[in-house]
Amino acid sequence: YSRSAPVLAGRAAANAIEDAGVKPSQITHLITVSCTGFEAPGVDIDLYATLGLSQTVERTHIGFMGCHGALNGLRIARAIAESRPNSTVLLVAVELCTLHFQHGWDAQRIVANALFADGAAAVVVRARSPGDRDQSEFEIAATGACVFPDSTGAMTWRITDHGFAMTLSPTTPGLIREHLRPWINAWLDTCGVGDIDRVGAIGSWAIHPGGPRIVTAAQSALGLTPADTACSSDVLREHGNMSSPTILFILDRMRTANAPRPIVALGFGPGLSVEATLLV
Repeated sequence: YSRSAPVLAGRAAANAIEDAGVKPSQITHLITVSCTGFEAPGVDIDLYATLGLSQTVERTHIGFMGCHGALNGLRIARAIAESRPNSTVLLVAVELCTLHFQHGWDAQRIVANALFADGAAAVVVRARSPGDRDQSEFEIAATGACVFPDSTGAMTWRITDHGFAMTLSPTTPGLIREHLRPWINAWLDTCGVGDIDRVGAIGSWAIHPGGPRIVTAAQSALGLTPADTACSSDVLREHGNMSSPTILFILDRMRTANAPRPIVALGFGPGLSVEATLLV
């Protein structure tokens, strides 16, 4: 982890900084996201030297949140940017899931081995006035979260004597189908989206592809078609489930394709919990 994570994170961060048109010296806050490794000092310290960041950059690390960790990071980045308008926040998500490859013939472990992959992604978040924002940029309009009832054992991620053990209960898709739509409607109502058909008012859906059944369960709950979740399925097929960076891969594709807005990004994680971000 100490060798590979800084390399992957550094490449993703350098690309994000260049794409945003800022200089490393302008970064004021660094948020790192990872749940696949533990080390102190961590990958955030490595990024100081790799990117040439100021030694006064303020750091925040988000650990062990699982697949929706980058959405937690976006919430914190938004809060920083809104409270300190002159700040420039760099969010970096990096995961090395293959470090936790599990041996044996347990069906759940075999599925996890086949599903998870390594990856890194980064994004720059700044406070911008409406007139200054490039139309290719996303604005974080709202964030939300919900823990589904009676679902604690549906998705777990624990440290054992033989690495990290992932458990994904077969009840997970059913929990998503049962609880996602009512919560999404209530959340979008607080965001002022849609007078009647709140889900129908959303232009695009960026759903974290925890697995094919997770995507189809969210699709069923929200009344979407395979075309509506094609971007999520494409990223899963081409890159696997990279845990936290995956949703940023999906959003980057949507940004490049000029996907219809508003966009709702969804990620599911241990709890069983859902995190959401509304982008306009």
